Amino acid sequence: MQAFKKHTGKTAAIFQPNIDTDQILPKQFLKRITKNGYGNFLFFDWRFDEQGNEKPDFVLNQPRFRDASILLAGKNFGSGSSREHAPWSLADFGFRVVIAPSFGEIFYNNCFKIGLLPIILEENLVAELVEKTEKIENYLLTVDLEKLLIFNEKNFSVRFATDEFRRECLLNGWDDIGLILKFEDKISEFELKRPLWTFFLNENKEQ
Repeated sequence: MQAFKKHTGKTAAIFQPNIDTDQILPKQFLKRITKNGYGNFLFFDWRFDEQGNEKPDFVLNQPRFRDASILLAGKNFGSGSSREHAPWSLADFGFRVVIAPSFGEIFYNNCFKIGLLPIILEENLVAELVEKTEKIENYLLTVDLEKLLIFNEKNFSVRFATDEFRRECLLNGWDDIGLILKFEDKISEFELKRPLWTFFLNENKEQ
């Protein structure tokens, strides 16, 4: 997993409440067997018409927002079903950060597992950032996970909070497998000390 320490990127806003995982990634795209390529289907029903043509009025189809890497969203973002493909599609599209007043709990947890940083801010602060994003061409924010700080080059700065364990994992790029591998020496040591009879017990079970 790619480590996250500090990121500066362009913002894009889809500031409406209760955007669920089926809107983020419609169910017909869940049949893929890899974790990549989902960015093509992000917000598919909003981005494309029935003929597969881009809808020019959708924010992520507009040239000024195509390369945005920080998404500003409304409250309860990522609610609905527990599909982990939704954060996969956001990350694959190029987003590194999602800022919202609140998140669906499972979606929020899944983001950390792939290096996508979800940040909870008060709704009035998110609204302020949305206003700046819409008014200022190429509006940039910097998210510093080490300092727990969001700021721009001018007059905006706000601290945010996150779970310390998840923060440490992101800073070091540890996904679930990476965490297990931290203890590889201890696992190997345990395997060497394991009584021989457990090997034969497991072997008999397999037969």
